[in-house]
Amino acid sequence: MATNNQQNIIRTIAAIPQRIIRYISGAVTRIFGLNDDNYPATGVQPYEGDPTDEKRH
Repeated sequence: MATNNQQNIIRTIAAIPQRIIRYISGAVTRIFGLNDDNYPATGVQPYEGDPTDEKRH
């Protein structure tokens, strides 16, 4: 019969794949999930500045 310490080790080893899958699925959900950005609608931004006459390489 396994001791309490051995049972804890077995549970920990069994939980590792579950944690990895949960971590990856959380990332996939965040990447491909609905947009939760609350940025204000800014519209078209005016152009400020003129191009220089000098050409630099």
